[in-house]
Amino acid sequence: MHAIRAFLATPAGRFVGIYSLVLSVSFLVLASKPVNDRIVNPYTTMVAHEARLVLNLFGEGATVSKQVLSSPRFSVAIFNGCNGLEAILVFVCGVVAFPAPWRRKLTGILLGFLAIQVFNVVRVVSLFYVGALRPQWFSVSHVFVWQSLVILFGVVLWLVWVHRYALADTRR
Repeated sequence: MHAIRAFLATPAGRFVGIYSLVLSVSFLVLASKPVNDRIVNPYTTMVAHEARLVLNLFGEGATVSKQVLSSPRFSVAIFNGCNGLEAILVFVCGVVAFPAPWRRKLTGILLGFLAIQVFNVVRVVSLFYVGALRPQWFSVSHVFVWQSLVILFGVVLWLVWVHRYALADTRR
């Protein structure tokens, strides 16, 4: 127990402690039925509509019904877990936990949210085309490739934010 307290007294330990606490609370809140029904599901439907807009730029004739993205060639349901919120939470909690001025944190959260959102829409569109063109690759692409890439993108984005913005004053 002493080793844990000693670690938490260090800057790295404070970051890990704050990050773990904020991430845990965030996931609990996100998983609650009222938040899921009022925020997560509408957000997931919005992601489906964003992907529909992109697909229709390519002439797909895609439509959205609730959280199902369809065209004459393929249909896919977008569920919680496919909406990018986990990657956004990983990024946002890292920004919140990192010792930086709040102005930089807020800027990082806004820009990071937008970047992850765009990346996730690319993911959904890509998976749509994988499902339409190579359905046998859909499951592997969805579960192993893209889920990993979205989380990795959130972590790399956080590292970029830390080095370019959060620590900008320390390099001068």
